[in-house]
Amino acid sequence: MTQPPPPPPQQPPQGGGFGPPQDQPPQDQPSQTPPPAAGPNLGKAPEPGYGYPQAPQTPQAPQTPPPAAPQTPPTPPQGYGYPQGAPAPQPPQAPQGPPGYGHPGQQPGAYGQPQQAPYGQPGHGQPGYGQQPGYGQQPGYGYPQQPTMPYQPQAGQPGGGKKLNAQMLIIVAAVVAIALIIGGGVWYASSGKDEGRQNDTAGQSGGTGGTDDDNGGTTSGKEKAPSDPSAKVLFQVPAPEVKNDSTVVVSGSWLTDKAYVKSGIAQIVGYDRDKGSELWKLPLSGPVCQASRHVTDDNLTAILYQPAMPTKADPSHGCSQIALIDLDAGKKLWTKTVKTGDQLITFDNITLSGKTVAVGSTSGGAAFDVSGKLLWSPKPTDSCYDAGYGGGDKLVAVRKCGSYDQRQLHIQTIDPKSGKVISEYKMTEGIEYASIVSTNPLVVAADVGDSAGDGSGISDFFSIDSKTGKLRTRISAPGEQFAARCEGITRVEACNLLAVGNDRLYLPTEEHDGTGKYSETNEIVAFDLATGKQTGQRADAGDGYTISPLRMDGGNLIAYKRPPYDKGGQVVSIAGGSFKETLLLQNPATDSVRDVETSMSPEYSEFLYAEGHLYMSKVYASKRSTVREKEYLAVGFGTS
Repeated sequence: MTQPPPPPPQQPPQGGGFGPPQDQPPQDQPSQTPPPAAGPNLGKAPEPGYGYPQAPQTPQAPQTPPPAAPQTPPTPPQGYGYPQGAPAPQPPQAPQGPPGYGHPGQQPGAYGQPQQAPYGQPGHGQPGYGQQPGYGQQPGYGYPQQPTMPYQPQAGQPGGGKKLNAQMLIIVAAVVAIALIIGGGVWYASSGKDEGRQNDTAGQSGGTGGTDDDNGGTTSGKEKAPSDPSAKVLFQVPAPEVKNDSTVVVSGSWLTDKAYVKSGIAQIVGYDRDKGSELWKLPLSGPVCQASRHVTDDNLTAILYQPAMPTKADPSHGCSQIALIDLDAGKKLWTKTVKTGDQLITFDNITLSGKTVAVGSTSGGAAFDVSGKLLWSPKPTDSCYDAGYGGGDKLVAVRKCGSYDQRQLHIQTIDPKSGKVISEYKMTEGIEYASIVSTNPLVVAADVGDSAGDGSGISDFFSIDSKTGKLRTRISAPGEQFAARCEGITRVEACNLLAVGNDRLYLPTEEHDGTGKYSETNEIVAFDLATGKQTGQRADAGDGYTISPLRMDGGNLIAYKRPPYDKGGQVVSIAGGSFKETLLLQNPATDSVRDVETSMSPEYSEFLYAEGHLYMSKVYASKRSTVREKEYLAVGFGTS
């Protein structure tokens, strides 16, 4: 799917990318699930090892101007805003207590502390990061105890796209003619009632099927094609000043009816959706570590942040502060912390389901009602711990049991109000990490036996019945064929470039040759979550374009097309039934605008689209060591 990400700051290079440490390879256990489905049936199978279309490497210069390599964030150095001096991700150890697989929540019962009052309502629609993401994805970065880097191209290399397989690496070594290319992470916006506002990576629950109308559009989505899809730049937010040659986490972006909201350096700022003028600013005591990808019906969301600004003497204060943010008022409603003994717990991830804020870590999980009441927290006697949660429509825990060399993951759907376990699926022993792609329908991604081999964190998807905990089907997603990615080590919801809706999983293929000279392209294909088989639906990006799912819009799929070197990007709606495309937004093709657009791509930035508005933003701010063109934290595009 792409090459391994760069190593954390001041850590020696390691092979393999995300997954268990290389000195302790995971056990490749035989599957206890049905055999995987076949790879994509595209007529022409995607071929691994191709470069990125924006910067083709050829023996001779093409007749047309070569594409400029997009600006990409440098490998963040250890420093300001990013945990320094912290060890590289190590195998999480089971909390103190009796060894073994003990599972306190095996039988439905209280999931944590007993004082659980029925606050709030069940999770409202977890529409289909995404952006996730999205959302993003997606969707929060920065871990004082387990720093991990987002997927992003290395400085000085072409941005985007495909990994190289073993055979191609041999060719590269022999001819020294192809640059290594790696991809990145992104969060995508969700659909449903919170259309475009959430930052939900997978674009999870979709509509009922995408009824096509006579014009090739659909009647099941909210996003309609404007009379003129031509877009212009609405505003650009300059990149913040960063001191001490360091890198600061600035992840987190949301869209409300009135504002585009974006994290900055130890602050969150609300901007006018059309003008980009500042509506409000919320200062924080330290940098944001993680931001929830979900938003309540009344525009509340949650973040993790540090209690103070990092310094050279104390480069990280830990991501211990849990806050509820009112995105309409621009206010912090409360800040909470959780302790184990006298020590504050540093959390790795945060999510929101209904009116419950849930946080997870290697020390266990905790949850608060939006009123600020503690619902549950880690128990010192537990032999299992909640490494993290997936939120949105439902609340799902990734619970780890057993010792490191005999780990078993329990995927639990839990009541967000009481913490009671509703259902549970036990994954095969030896699968060390898992990511929640969607909570409704429940889809989990994992790299089984570290077989993906490309740092994507995905070899298989598991479709699970959240009511019974039984496996519906297992979908094989070979890294050389599909471009989706999940982190899963600490950020349980960090899945990118994919969407779930209509009881289907939508995946982009890796890039392959197009029909034009020096052209590469890809497709989005769909898998049935009941059977695990491809539906036969395929959305082609077009020569020179690379298409990526953003989110669901009812029964339709919203996707972004990263452009070739001489055109602007596009946002399209893909009908859930016929897969017909409707153009929603067309960005300008002028060099100056395109340079800004291609400085951010779905692999490593946050994308939000709604109502003719496309917002792109970065997840890191850093001080450049060389003079380069002006850089931006965020940019907004809009149709007339």
